[in-house]
Amino acid sequence: MGERKSGLVSIVVPVYNAGQFIAETIHCVQAQTYRAWELLLVEDGSSDGSREIIQQKCAEDERVRLVVQEENGGAARARNRGVQEARGQYLCFLDADDLWLPDKLKTELEQLHTIQRTINPKAGFVFMGYEFADASGEGLGKVVHVPAQINYRQALKNTTIFTSTVMIDRNIIPDEDIYMPCIASEDTATWWQILKKHGAAYGIDENLVKYRRSAATLSSNKMTAVRRIWGLYRRQERLSVAESMYCMVFWAFRAVFRRL
Repeated sequence: MGERKSGLVSIVVPVYNAGQFIAETIHCVQAQTYRAWELLLVEDGSSDGSREIIQQKCAEDERVRLVVQEENGGAARARNRGVQEARGQYLCFLDADDLWLPDKLKTELEQLHTIQRTINPKAGFVFMGYEFADASGEGLGKVVHVPAQINYRQALKNTTIFTSTVMIDRNIIPDEDIYMPCIASEDTATWWQILKKHGAAYGIDENLVKYRRSAATLSSNKMTAVRRIWGLYRRQERLSVAESMYCMVFWAFRAVFRRL
């Protein structure tokens, strides 16, 4: 893709039948106070007019880019395609129905640079807190707080790293460690993969992200989430049954607490 552009933030959004939300999601990126970004919308075989909405936005703003995948391949493949196309030094993921407040990028960049300057020059992975929101994007008042630092062993018991809050410095963490496996809970598996190889991630305990989920969705996904995390422990991380159960107890407590 040519030379990586210093200071540019590449934002990768997988889009599949997100026509209801995608214009608002694009707008929240355009409203960012940090202006040096490119938005890669990976259209993953939608059938609801998402592509036409994106094409209109591309015509209005050259920083908005449409990447087309004719057949639906899932979020992991879409994100990986976006990473391949990205031209920026920094990489963020944003789900098509989630929202950022205007200072999200500015705050993460400032904090990442401070961490690199004062704590760890090899820090390449930051994330932040977020708030659950309803289908209209209104905050529900439940804010998830994050630790100042988290390592691999801690992350096994605390999946607090939320995809739409992440920022990665690609000058420090190579793309081959960012590519997501095509499995359930691929994002969590990727954060573990990065932490194992590159050490700690650094949390920014500010709420500048809205995670759009209805109460009904949260409730119906509980057992699915348990099965997915157990599968990651046993098949992806190859933990023993005892280790998996130990981590699962802590994971379940924190997962429930986040939703209360």
